[in-house]
Amino acid sequence: MDEKKIQKQRRDHEENSTQQRASILGMQYIDTREFEDELELVKEGMLTIEEMHKNRMVPLQKGDEYKPFRFGATSQTPQSVIQKLHQKYQDEGREAQIFLISNGGYNVLMLRYDPPKKVIYDDITIAKEGDSATITSVSKTLNSVGSDQMLDYLIDQADRLQASDIHIENQRTYIRIRMRVDGALHPVADIEKDKYRILMGAIGSRANISSAAKTSQSGHIQKDIHRDGATHLLNIRIETVPTMYGQDAVMRLFNFDESMLNLDLLGIPPKERAEINEIVSHPRGMMMMVGPTGSGKSTTLYSILNALNTSDRKILTLEDPIEYGIGGIAQIPVDTTHGQTFADGLRSILRLDPDVVMLGEIRDVDTAKTAIQASITGHLVLSSFHANSTSAAFSRMIGMIGINPIFSSAIRLLIAQRLVRKLYDPSKEEYEPDEATKQWVKRTLEGVAPERMPGIDLNNFKLWRPKIHEDAPFGFKGRIVVMEQMVVNSHIQKFLRGDIADANPEAIEAEARKSAGLITLIQAGTLAALRGETTLEEVNRAI
Repeated sequence: MDEKKIQKQRRDHEENSTQQRASILGMQYIDTREFEDELELVKEGMLTIEEMHKNRMVPLQKGDEYKPFRFGATSQTPQSVIQKLHQKYQDEGREAQIFLISNGGYNVLMLRYDPPKKVIYDDITIAKEGDSATITSVSKTLNSVGSDQMLDYLIDQADRLQASDIHIENQRTYIRIRMRVDGALHPVADIEKDKYRILMGAIGSRANISSAAKTSQSGHIQKDIHRDGATHLLNIRIETVPTMYGQDAVMRLFNFDESMLNLDLLGIPPKERAEINEIVSHPRGMMMMVGPTGSGKSTTLYSILNALNTSDRKILTLEDPIEYGIGGIAQIPVDTTHGQTFADGLRSILRLDPDVVMLGEIRDVDTAKTAIQASITGHLVLSSFHANSTSAAFSRMIGMIGINPIFSSAIRLLIAQRLVRKLYDPSKEEYEPDEATKQWVKRTLEGVAPERMPGIDLNNFKLWRPKIHEDAPFGFKGRIVVMEQMVVNSHIQKFLRGDIADANPEAIEAEARKSAGLITLIQAGTLAALRGETTLEEVNRAI
């Protein structure tokens, strides 16, 4: 039965009970449903708002010398108050009629007489380093937010600040709230333990996890965000873990907007973009995304999937968990915490005749071998892999699957990436680097072909630094991708065939730089700093 029918039945039952009680008390009964939405409110002269709340009564009609003053009383209205009202109006030569109304009717009418005031809370401001006044101010706001609104307020504010994570951390006497904005964690507020218990209760009920568990848990929340006349769906992944002082939580925010999953929006340089287009245009082979958590691997993979998502291709994904939902693609969750493996899932979905398969992650030998076999039997396989660089990933993959000439042509492209904060163009400022920095830049970019760094003179260059702006409190706004791409050519395939015995990352990188023009992550980041897109300090922090 739907909720409306249930509510109607409850109200019918309440009105019947009230009518019977009126008969017992010898009072007149009235069903307020007939007029409660249209009643002309009596704003003055009969009862104050305080009296209505205190005595559980509402005015129904303002009388005069010709018509009576009418009131609605409930079963909780004191008889002494009713008697005093009768006496008061009798002394004035007027008539007061008191009707018994249901508690439901009283509540509806009180919402009209005294509607709840919508509290507008201040927006959260991210504190600069050492700025305790802002943290104190935000803490005060957060501790004042209504219990039922606290979780929604935090999520809405994190989305407004374009934060990727909310961290809720137990300290000995208080709870610290931090948000990750553009890859950097910032303290936001300290909240009271009582507020924390309410917040964790709300997270637990909405993410279907226990707020008192003694083990780590994962959950998921979806929330529609309404801002500036538009609505977008926010996917929120919840991870909790018990700590010394209580249960900590991290909420990862995924702003679901399919239109943003677009390779054109990632700022990939022309040569690297052409290499990606070439690899994914073929119906077979394997492409691997490499990098730590939070390096943007998923966004790049999903953007490639979105580009491949045409009516003539069947695309299947195996993910733990599914971070973005994309129409036209069959996405299959893999629950590795309960014994499922990517390898088992992959073997199953290969029977469904896919053209493109995406694996959330290659974690073990079985998955690696199954994925490689799929890639040489007419499937395009995309996957992520944890390693620091493309050469380290290639070396580790050889360690997992062994030297195998049959597999030598399977892996076609490896991409390692990091996200670095982007300088805010209207406020950034140019400066002359010192001699040590100049020499470091020259050494780092040694061997990079001149055509890969157009407009850059290594004997005469400037660098850029952030400057605070009202639209960019730290001088940065947004992030850019720094990418290292290794196209696996015949020279690099020799390591997998066993033609070159020592398949260590340094040897593989040296061969890739020599034969494929590989630009390493640190080189790509340094070039981005020379172009004024970011700073050298930010590149060294992220890479």
